[in-house]
Amino acid sequence: MIPAPLRVVGSLLLAALVAACGEAGPDGADATPSAPPRGPIREGASPPSDLILITIDTLRADAVGFMDETRDTTPFLDRLATEGRVYETARAHAVLTLPSHASILTGRLPHEHGIRSNTGFVLPEEIPTLATILRNEGYSTAAFVAAFPLDARFGLDRGFDLYDDRYPPRSDPSGFALAERRGDEVVEAARSWWKTHEGERRFLWLHLFDPHAPYAPEPRFLEAGDDPYLGEVAAVDAYLEPFLEPILEGKPEEAPLLVFTSDHGEGLGDHGEATHGLFAYESTLHVPLFLWHPSLNPARSEDPVHHVDLLPTVLAALHVDSGIDLPGRDLLTPDLRSEPTYFEALDAALTRGWAPLRGVVVGDEKAIVLPIPELYDLSEDPEETENLAEERPSRYRKLAALLPEESRWPPPRRSATPEEAERLASLGYLAGSAPVKESYKPADDPKRLVAVDQEIHRFIDLYQRGRLGEAENLVRALLDRQPELGVAYYYYSQILLEQDRPEEALEVLQASVDRGVATDAARRQLGLLLARSGRAERAVRLLRPLAADGDPATLNALGIALADAGRSQEARSTLLRIFDRDPSNAEAHRNLALVAVRTGAWDDAARHAREALEIAPRDTGALNYLGIALYNQERKDEAVNAWERAAAIDPDDWDLLYNLGVVAGEIGRVETARNALERFAAGAPRSRYREDLARVRGLLAQLPPE
Repeated sequence: MIPAPLRVVGSLLLAALVAACGEAGPDGADATPSAPPRGPIREGASPPSDLILITIDTLRADAVGFMDETRDTTPFLDRLATEGRVYETARAHAVLTLPSHASILTGRLPHEHGIRSNTGFVLPEEIPTLATILRNEGYSTAAFVAAFPLDARFGLDRGFDLYDDRYPPRSDPSGFALAERRGDEVVEAARSWWKTHEGERRFLWLHLFDPHAPYAPEPRFLEAGDDPYLGEVAAVDAYLEPFLEPILEGKPEEAPLLVFTSDHGEGLGDHGEATHGLFAYESTLHVPLFLWHPSLNPARSEDPVHHVDLLPTVLAALHVDSGIDLPGRDLLTPDLRSEPTYFEALDAALTRGWAPLRGVVVGDEKAIVLPIPELYDLSEDPEETENLAEERPSRYRKLAALLPEESRWPPPRRSATPEEAERLASLGYLAGSAPVKESYKPADDPKRLVAVDQEIHRFIDLYQRGRLGEAENLVRALLDRQPELGVAYYYYSQILLEQDRPEEALEVLQASVDRGVATDAARRQLGLLLARSGRAERAVRLLRPLAADGDPATLNALGIALADAGRSQEARSTLLRIFDRDPSNAEAHRNLALVAVRTGAWDDAARHAREALEIAPRDTGALNYLGIALYNQERKDEAVNAWERAAAIDPDDWDLLYNLGVVAGEIGRVETARNALERFAAGAPRSRYREDLARVRGLLAQLPPE
């Protein structure tokens, strides 16, 4: 078993807070479609051999110069756009990263590919993507993505030989680090792959996340007006130029087809929306889009186009016949006709229980279907300030009738794991699962709740900045105002846990259960708190029904509860079930290491800890258990090295600091011991470590003087 000095249990906080076309009829047919002044393809041109798809996260259409001539943010992209084919009226189908990119890569609408929000959904294996199609055609395929919403676990990696999603795997010790990486790092990785695969047919998808909130551009991009959002946009332009310019200025016959767009825009205060995801006004639905290739005649088109048009356009340009029936059309044909644009914004419904938002644009008319209906004439009112739904009810009903029946509410989904909630929260998204209502009333309309949304974003901002007291006051006031906002109870509990107030956190989570609004994440966290507080059998009873569907997060929580109840074999078999669903689940390996530590199976503990670290190299829990196993294998220097690695990642993990200090002193590594023990003595909470603090002070007194 574990020798007396070593501490096993880590922090209770498992997851931090996580965030112009002519008049058209109802069928979408334009009476007078606008055609480009010249054919889009130069005669005699051969198809491109390579494809580069660039998607910029959260890029408003009016933030780039080629869409708004008053902007000087993107001189390089503006030059490319003037040489290519610009689509001035392009729209997304969703206003969140994951579902929008799923439409780009599959050519399908959200209800067709099944991804309706940033978490809780995985692309079905049977749905082909641009990558799977092109790899079958002999292309080398690679994706370089910048942030967690596009993590490989959600299924968009399918068909890519390389799917590089190496943003920080976990938050930093304070829980406020962003699960993203800066654009220049992503571009450099893509450049290396492009050069390595020269001479092959290549498909490269490059995703940059920089314009996403919080906006923190390099100082060199903050000049006129000091607008940090536009500074991030300028940064994207600068990051892309050194990579793309030599490629696009090479031999014309070797030039790739370049597709440039964004997944959605950003509210920036329009209609009271600071960021995106709540509404689907043009500030977040309208996206920039251009295609570039030497064979393209430069032109601008006002025809409404959509993200689902990109896949059929690309395949036609590359002369690839997929044989797949898709809703989009080839944008390079000269006879484009306006078709309805379906769109949705479901995140607030899924996470908060608010009314689901769906809508359609036909020509210049836009209907938003909510308990308080909306109808806009975009030609006369591009800012969408005059709601015509009451004035033109029959027109609203005709447009609303065009909504696909398949898009009806609610969509099937799975619950977010604690890790997913943590990473999404670091990007400003809430992750939870709200109960589905039989009907929604005007009080559930997000327009009526925009002030609550603003408070949620304030709360997330305070949490990310480490201002926990202010965040706690705000979330308590929010729950007084919206007691049915189940996800808020969960995040309130996280604030309490960060302040070492586990019993209060337990009470908050139990209140959400009693009210009938607890999310699955809240129930999991409640189970873990019960287990840690000596009520493991009660935790098992709470968690076992949740684990029936084989959800990995719930099985992990149940495994821990079983281990705390002393049922080690059952804990181990429960945790091993996770690999049937998720073979690369680092948390399961870490928890198996913990079970092995508790039973003295040191070889198993070391093996599972190393498996976890192969997947998540910064997992401090796995490093702690590895150190414990090595210590008990009489490899004490290696144990200290493991704990030193962990302490460098998380200097406030009191258990591993204790282990590091005690064992380093035992083997004569005095300075290492002193540093660790002094940090433990200065910061470890007395409520949890009273006896350990006394022992540490005694050990410090025994160390030789400096």
